[in-house]
Amino acid sequence: MLSTPLAKRQAAVYIGLIVASLLLLAVSSTPPLLELRRGIGFAMAPIQEVLRDGTRQVTSIFAAVSEIEQLRQENADLSRRVDELEIANSQLDIVRQQNEELTALLDVRSTLDQKTVAAEVITRVINDQERVISLDKGSDDGIRVYDPVVAGGGALVGQVVEVGPNFSRVMLLSDRRFVVAGMLENSRATGDVWGQLDRPLTMEGIAATETVVLGEKVTTAGIDLGEDIRSPFPKGLLIGSVGDIDRSPNQVVQSALVQAAAPLDRLDYVLVIVDYQNELEQSGESPAPITTDEPAPTDSGVQAP
Repeated sequence: MLSTPLAKRQAAVYIGLIVASLLLLAVSSTPPLLELRRGIGFAMAPIQEVLRDGTRQVTSIFAAVSEIEQLRQENADLSRRVDELEIANSQLDIVRQQNEELTALLDVRSTLDQKTVAAEVITRVINDQERVISLDKGSDDGIRVYDPVVAGGGALVGQVVEVGPNFSRVMLLSDRRFVVAGMLENSRATGDVWGQLDRPLTMEGIAATETVVLGEKVTTAGIDLGEDIRSPFPKGLLIGSVGDIDRSPNQVVQSALVQAAAPLDRLDYVLVIVDYQNELEQSGESPAPITTDEPAPTDSGVQAP
């Protein structure tokens, strides 16, 4: 088997390696080798420490990057959740306000002697010329032109000026064309209340001898206009409260600024009084419909506010 010189040399090398390994095993625990190993370990310690620190730093960097990305994702999730909660909260506020408004209308309905129809505001025309809203109820529900319209607390809103089968338009109390006979709560003095768009209402024609008190309520007078003609508004509907007084010593009449009781620009629901006979109906007059840029709602749908 070992007849060739190459095979003999390989066998000699193999045997030599085995012998050397055995000798190293025998002397590896001797003091000189142990001291040599300690010296080498001591010399290599700083290098090993630097390598360990570098490894820890690299590991820390990767961990920090991973943590930052995780925090960024969590922050995005929290922001999205906050937005969803804010939207839900806004929707709940709207529902709560609508419920409060409907509850207030039900309370008013229980105190009125007249028949009423509840309606929702579906469009608004609020500009520097007029104040008009449209409702989702019309002649099919018994609403007629000149019917008074009220809000929560029995506050006067306005008067129906145009009617279709499934819609009606209401001229608000703040419209310049609107006028109603008002009565002061304390003195029972009367005067004409006019709309002034985005400014307070003005009550004119109050006798100068009457005392007008800041903050006192103004209601519809419901007075007899003569010749068996009644006011177009029931007596006692709340118009607003006196906010300022314009009195001149040389005049026989005075005027007052009145803050409207109803939130005219923020109405969602109203009550239409449908069985109150007004003077135009009794006299046989027929009002002309108001003219606005607002398209009339149709049977197939209504214009959104």
